[in-house]
Amino acid sequence: MSDPESAGQIDQKDRELKPLALVVCGALMKEVQQVVVAHGWSVDFHGVPARHHTQPRRIIEAVESMLDRLEGQYERVVVVYGDCGTAGALDQLLESRGVSRIPGPHCYEMYAGASFSSLTRDCAGTYFITDYLVRHWETTILADSDPKWRDSYTQTMFAGFERLVYLQQEPDEVLESKAKQIADSVGLPLEIQPTGLGALEERLVAVVEAGEEA
Repeated sequence: MSDPESAGQIDQKDRELKPLALVVCGALMKEVQQVVVAHGWSVDFHGVPARHHTQPRRIIEAVESMLDRLEGQYERVVVVYGDCGTAGALDQLLESRGVSRIPGPHCYEMYAGASFSSLTRDCAGTYFITDYLVRHWETTILADSDPKWRDSYTQTMFAGFERLVYLQQEPDEVLESKAKQIADSVGLPLEIQPTGLGALEERLVAVVEAGEEA
């Protein structure tokens, strides 16, 4: 007669793991899904709210919580995030868990790719926005502001910036119009830089396919 407890342990150990989970910043999710579909990968997506960018400590907490939830379910987990102001703390967490992420300081640099250095060199006081941030400006960048004091909030927040650069993933007249409204509201000149996926696809492919070959 078999030992039920031993049988349960065997079942747990022999349970088939799913191949790959991507833990993705919400600001990158739409474009990451496009890349996955284009390459035909078998992937599960797990999003982390983009609003955490305003408080990087929350990124660490949210990613760690997600990794705890996914433990023992996947052969591999890849985090699709930049450092995003965590000052290396995100990489320390991932190294301790044996999890990789795509390289890059933040999503703006991933979209801008090779042009990022020149954009920041030409004007250090550049604030970057993307398709996602234009769509969700009120619920991300302005999420912590009191509507009654929003004008003074934005004036204070953007006082040190000289221009607003819209890194545009896809041409969209509606988003361009809203980006102009955002620029007017923060008192900055707007520049639109079409980027497509920039370096995001190349970096994601490199990390995912390197793991498949291992």
